[in-house]
Parts: sequence; C-alpha cells; structure tokens
Amino acid sequence: MKAKFPKGFLWGAATSAYQIEGAWNEDGKGESIWDRFSHTPGKISGDDTGDTACDHYHRFRDDVAIMRRLGLKTYRFSVSWPRVLPRGRGQPNPKGLDFYSRLVDALLEAGIEPFLTLYHWDLPQALQDEGGWSSRSIVDAFLEYAELLAKKLGDRVHSWMTVNEPYVTAFVGHLEGQHAPGHQDLDEALRVAHYQLLAHGMTVTLLRELIPDAQVGIVLNLAPVHAASRDLADRRAARLADGRLNRWFLDPLADRGYPEDMVRYFNRPMDFVANGDMNRIAVPIDFLGVNYYTRLVIHSPESKLPQEVAPRNERTDMGWEVYPEGLYEILGRLHFEYRFPMYFVAENGAAYPDQIEPEDIVRDEKRIAYLRDHILQVHRAISAGMPVRGYFAWSLLDNFEWAHGYGKRFGIVYVDFSTQRRIIKESARFYASVISENGIWLPKKNAG
Repeated sequence: MKAKFPKGFLWGAATSAYQIEGAWNEDGKGESIWDRFSHTPGKISGDDTGDTACDHYHRFRDDVAIMRRLGLKTYRFSVSWPRVLPRGRGQPNPKGLDFYSRLVDALLEAGIEPFLTLYHWDLPQALQDEGGWSSRSIVDAFLEYAELLAKKLGDRVHSWMTVNEPYVTAFVGHLEGQHAPGHQDLDEALRVAHYQLLAHGMTVTLLRELIPDAQVGIVLNLAPVHAASRDLADRRAARLADGRLNRWFLDPLADRGYPEDMVRYFNRPMDFVANGDMNRIAVPIDFLGVNYYTRLVIHSPESKLPQEVAPRNERTDMGWEVYPEGLYEILGRLHFEYRFPMYFVAENGAAYPDQIEPEDIVRDEKRIAYLRDHILQVHRAISAGMPVRGYFAWSLLDNFEWAHGYGKRFGIVYVDFSTQRRIIKESARFYASVISENGIWLPKKNAG
C-alpha cells in the first residue's frame, strides 16, 4: 500500500552557501566568519576550509540540472551575506547579487521553486569585528541586507527563511566555541540568541512590506528531549535541555516571552531586552521550518535510577541516534502546543561513509532507510492533521560539514572533492521516485 501525499506537497533539497559555493574570495566577495574560523589552524578537522567546497559558484547550472533530473519541486539555498555586501552594510557587490539572480532564474527555468535563507551562519567578518551578533547594531545591518535582496530578488522569490538554527549560532558558536566565531561566553550567547530573534521578527515585517505575496518564516533545529529514567533528577535535567534547545526559541516566537524557568536557570541579566523587542519577535510567521536529525536522551549525574530509556544502537556517521519517531513527536508538539500556521521539514538527512562501486554506483542503503522512515513519519503527521507542506532532504550535495570538514557526507549526490565530479547516489534515485509518485510505500505488516 502506498502512502500518498497531498497535491502540491513540496519535495525539495537543501544546502547552504558556505558549505557548497567555494569562490571564497572571488568577484568582490568579502571575508566571512567561517572563512576566518576555517583558516585558523586546529579549528576544523583536517584543517579543511570552505575555500572551494563544491565549487557551486561556478557549477550551479550543472547542479540545477541535477535537481531537475531528480524532479525536485523546490530548492532551499542560502545567500552569502559577504558575497552581496562585502562589509556587511554599505556598498553592494554587483557580481555577488548577479550570481544569485542567475541562480534564481536557472531554478525557475527548471520549474523549481526557490526557498531563500537569508542567514546560514556566514556573517561578514567586518560585522564580527564590530561585535557581530552580540551587538544590537547587527539588527539594522541585517535589515539593510534583507532589503537589498528583497529588492533584487523579490519579484521572483516568494518564500523566505530569515535565520537558520539560531540555537547553533548562539550556543555552539558563542558558548561551546565549536563553530565560528569560536567564543565561550554565556552572556554573549544569550545576547546573540536575542538579536537573531529580533532581526528575524523585524525582517518578517520588512519583507511583507516589500514583497506583498511573500511567505516568511524562520528555521529552528528542534528535537524531542527524553529523560533517561523516571528519576526526578533526570526529568529536571531533560526539562532544562528542552528549555535551552527548544523553548528558548519557540516561546518568544509564539508570544510567550523567554521561559521563566530558563531565565532563572541561566541567572544572567537580561538587560539586552529593550521595550518592544518581544512584540517585534512575536510577529506572526507564515510557517516554521523544522530541522530534525535525532532526539536527546538526558541522564543526570545526580540520578539514582539506572537509565531506562536507552538510545538505539543504530547511529549515523555523526554518532547521532536514528530515531524517526522523533520527527512525528516534534511536529505534533508544535501543532498542538504552539499552533504555528504551517510547517516545512527544512532539513532532514544522515551522514554515512559512502563507497563508489564500478560504473559509478553509490549504494547508500542506510541513507535510503533513514529517508524512507522519516518521510513516513511526515506522512503520519499529515494524516493526523498537522499542516506540513513540504520536505527538504539534507543535503543535495556532499559538502563542507562545518567543524567536521569533508569527513562527513550528508549528500544524496556524491561529490569527488578532488575533481568536483558529481555522482547520483542510490538514495537520490529513491528520493526521485518518491517525488515522481508523490508517495511512498508503507512497510508491510507482519502476518499473524
């Protein structure tokens, strides 16, 4: 039996600028914080950089042809802020703007709807030198950037995502130090989170003024957080983990302010929150983008009970548990607890080590199983009445995987980084069949 998806369901794939474009210092592009971070010895596995990545800047027409061959209905990409505004504000870079204009035209000619992400982590280094996301002035710079793109591309791009995974920028980049700019300061991380949300909310208003038919949303990385046992210490620790990852971003967007238990837990002055900020953050969105990869299982060192909820043995090459049911769980929570108008699964995929067999075959059965099981959970969510309107596989191409360099492959298309040759993986062929049939076979039930 085949599970059919609603007519008009958007099947897509996603990428981000720094991970695929390369051309890091060509045609007037300015330096980004990821250029600076990846060029700092010891920050990236193998001292890899995104200098060339997938060379998408020069090969985008070939990549769009691959998208068309796979039958993608939509493509989510991000704009490199320093490529269009080398210093983050001020004089635009015509060649950078022209690149994205040509990319959008190529997508539309192929019958593929563009979904544009304004910010996917590659902040102009010139703005970082002024304080970056920890400075309130970043909001005005972001609005200037958004206005520039809206006026250049708004006649052809109608779906806009403001900020991708503000949690990662704030906490992984400014508290844990694993991502650019590599800071470790809780006060700074909280300011960064706030100013990203504020920039998002004000940009929603701006884009609606400039592009009347635009649909605008934000993208969050979300996950169910499960206590490892019934012990009160585990449940408290899980609640705090959920507060940091999920509620710290969801609650302000839903006009609930920052969660009070987390404000008490962080125990930091929230003096960066100015009058009117929370109303600006809570401006209604047209959709929420959900990035889902795995769940969290929290076992507190203070727990007196053994761990009862054990993560499954199956893990991806990132060490992440394969837990498809978590996608249904998080979509259900969003629908029933937060009631955003609609949802897109903006990223979902898995890294596995891939091998090229004779005749350029890449048999990535584990990735196929991962995609199948998660797509089935999306269908389950839709069947339960949740307004999920599209699904973006992460990622179209093997790419620069941030601190992991080129050691982790998420793509449904294999990239030989030494030659830039693209090879269609079996997972891409599987995904193409799902798209063409707008459906997926349900697993057979055991007889008996």
